[in-house]
Amino acid sequence: MKALASWCVRHRVIVVLLWLAALIGMSLLSQSVGTAYSNSFSLPNTESTKALALLEASAPSVAGDREQIVFHTTNGAKITDPQVQATVTAMLDKIKTVPHVSTVASPYGPGGAVQISKDGRTGFATVTFNRQSQFLSTDLAKHFVATAQTATGPNLQVAVAGQVAENADRQAFGGTLLGVILAAIVLYLVFRSGFATVLPLASALASLGTAIGLIGLLSHVLKMPQFSVELVLLIGLGVGVDYALFIVTRHRQGLVAGEDVPTSIANAVNTSGRAVLFAGIIVVIALLGMFALGVSFLYGLSIAAAIGVAFTMIAALTLLPALLGFIGPRVMSKSQRRELADTGPRIIGSGTKGFWPRWAAFIQRRPILPAVMALIVVVLVALPFFSLRLGSSDQGNDPVGTTTREAYDLLAKGFGPGFNGPLLLVAQNDGPAALTQLSALADKVRQQPDVKSVTAPEPLPIKDGRTVTLITVYPTSSPQASATTDLIDHLRDTTIPAAVAKSGTEVYVGGNTAIFVDFARVLTSKLPLFIGLVVLLSFLLLAMVFRSIVIPLTAAAMNLLSIGAAFGILVAVFQWGWLASVFQVGQSGPVEAFLPVMLFAILFGLSMDYEVFLISRIQEEWLKSGNNREAVRKGLAATGKTITAAALIMILVFGSFILGGQRVIKEFGLGLAGGILVDAFIIRVAVVPSLMFLFGKANWWFPGWLDRILPHVAVDPEIAEAGHDAGGPAAPAEPESVPV
Repeated sequence: MKALASWCVRHRVIVVLLWLAALIGMSLLSQSVGTAYSNSFSLPNTESTKALALLEASAPSVAGDREQIVFHTTNGAKITDPQVQATVTAMLDKIKTVPHVSTVASPYGPGGAVQISKDGRTGFATVTFNRQSQFLSTDLAKHFVATAQTATGPNLQVAVAGQVAENADRQAFGGTLLGVILAAIVLYLVFRSGFATVLPLASALASLGTAIGLIGLLSHVLKMPQFSVELVLLIGLGVGVDYALFIVTRHRQGLVAGEDVPTSIANAVNTSGRAVLFAGIIVVIALLGMFALGVSFLYGLSIAAAIGVAFTMIAALTLLPALLGFIGPRVMSKSQRRELADTGPRIIGSGTKGFWPRWAAFIQRRPILPAVMALIVVVLVALPFFSLRLGSSDQGNDPVGTTTREAYDLLAKGFGPGFNGPLLLVAQNDGPAALTQLSALADKVRQQPDVKSVTAPEPLPIKDGRTVTLITVYPTSSPQASATTDLIDHLRDTTIPAAVAKSGTEVYVGGNTAIFVDFARVLTSKLPLFIGLVVLLSFLLLAMVFRSIVIPLTAAAMNLLSIGAAFGILVAVFQWGWLASVFQVGQSGPVEAFLPVMLFAILFGLSMDYEVFLISRIQEEWLKSGNNREAVRKGLAATGKTITAAALIMILVFGSFILGGQRVIKEFGLGLAGGILVDAFIIRVAVVPSLMFLFGKANWWFPGWLDRILPHVAVDPEIAEAGHDAGGPAAPAEPESVPV
């Protein structure tokens, strides 16, 4: 690490030019080739997947996405008025010419009466594509919506609901620019230097620009969700600025201590840079751990996020030292340079002045009280986690003014919320007897209390004289409601088996609503494996770095607590509706099914950032003195300001994304901001130091057999090697009990 930093400083012009070439080259290449982001779901062995596979194999023309074009009349007009009917019919004829549209079910056709509301003012047409929405381009989606809205007039309101229409919506994803501005303000307040403020931002933005260009190219090879770029920006901006902040802070401390610029940069990269490397590896491990879930939707997302983190980490270790070499002593504030000239070198964190030395001394004297109080606060914040309900928020939560939100509201008002998420009963059958049995099934489903309407069985001829039959079920409740999930379970477990018993006919419950229900359950069932894998790998890495058993165990437990608090905040706001108007959440509903996986991976990795940065500094002091109490006090005093400043930057960056229009990005922003707030401001600067004071020398206990198995790596290899050769630091006796 020291050799790498020294080389980057000596050849700083080459390093900067290489990064500029990578940034410009990747950006231009990505723009010339274009991107191919798509949402790809693959849920093997679920009913919704079997229903979709049956349609794709037997009747591909109707196996694609289903959209609803909703029309609503004003000024007393009716949907059935000749002028309105002529306008709508002409528009639907145009829709039939849109590429990949296979069928259009008009409310004016046979059996279309169910598609007109009782008051006659609202109606809808069902448009079926021959492909799923993830395989249809954004340009096609926009063309489809624009064609539907050609019927809009003075007395006719037209909107479109469905996944294709949602792809066409121009949705705001939050304040990337606002996040940069807020991060710059915090950096300046911390550093009081323009150069020190700009460098972390330059490092983060250069690496993110390069990473996004590469991710755009990879979208042609891997299935990456359409919000991958927004998520990479959200994670990478906060992580990248933090990584650079850690190194710049350590470099400034070296300059204040009297080191020359090249030596200070090399030592900063060899200590804080090494901590950044380990922390970044843990984040990448946590993100790539999502492959263990076996859900293809998350593969591309995890790779994109891991690339963003890896690039910011590499930039902090290469581009940043080169930029620091250009800046020289000007990275210090004017007051630091003046004080250095007047009073000479000094070691930051060794004194007793300032908030953090006083706070560290307070915890040293009274470790139990802050630990207990902090844990009580964290547990209370995390309690709503036990009410967590996973699912998929419906389009009633889309931003006001979008066509999907408008269509949702019109359907809910005219027909009931369940018409926004119809269920499809898909059956393969042969002969009139099977069709009669399916008609009886439709009658039984119609009698369910949670069912609003059921269409007659619709036979779709296929090969060999067999047919695939579709029955459309409209629940009384919205797609995101728990009652709709209960209805799906009741149909699958009770109603359908009783109706087709001993007939050999297989009936599957499908449709988008059922797909998202199955998606939530698949992820929930595999979540323990994912959590266990990430915790185990991070434990081994921390044990290898810090040669300790207690420290990795404590870190894992504290990380799980902070993540639980983040989920508690999400449940309270998005599921229970607390402060919903403040965050412009919309309707209360479930937390997005894939969010726990993503949030756990990201928060676990980011929490490890602060853990590694704090413990690495404490370990330095421990290896020098062998006194655990002094090591913890000095380590906290030296890093407390940096950790909380870095956390504040992340909170502001993540919080700025709450301003975005899409619910899932709001959830990411609030969950990450809340989790970092709890982790950095409560757990890392209160609970962890208190526990380390209480555990004493047990913090550094490491079995000899494990020490021989695991390779030796450390934040400061020179100090670690000195301690290892001497058989470990000889610690003076410490008191066995600590006063409250």
